[in-house]
Amino acid sequence: MSEQSRAGDPADILLVEDNPGDIRLTREAFEENRIANTLHVVTDGVEALDFLLQRGEYADAQRPDIILLDLNLPRKNGDEVLEEMDKEDPDLSRVPVIVLTSSQAEEDIVRSYELNANAYLTKPVDPTEFIETVQRFKAFWLEVVRLPPEET
Repeated sequence: MSEQSRAGDPADILLVEDNPGDIRLTREAFEENRIANTLHVVTDGVEALDFLLQRGEYADAQRPDIILLDLNLPRKNGDEVLEEMDKEDPDLSRVPVIVLTSSQAEEDIVRSYELNANAYLTKPVDPTEFIETVQRFKAFWLEVVRLPPEET
């Protein structure tokens, strides 16, 4: 199976991450794993919601197929993003959200799932392990899982 979210189309992935090092490492992991999908990056929770709700400078943004969401973000944290996504636009519930964070706290894991996150991945500190985590993400979310079709 190819890296496609819908028949013939590469996935649009939104990375919500404020750490420049983690952004760079994610881009490198995508390149190393030959993930040819489009990676959009925003660096805080307010920007994430603007992108997802197509507001302001993101009025023409493509709705992502998958969201990679850090929890520890400036302005609005990941929990607040998850809460507002559901409240502001119920159609966003069709977009899988994978929490990708350094937190291993049980309460963060439980809270993320309560807020309808689809998966919770802990970011490894070691760059090699991080690349392996991205490889597993690619194998499951971009090669095995069938994402919902775009709404018409």
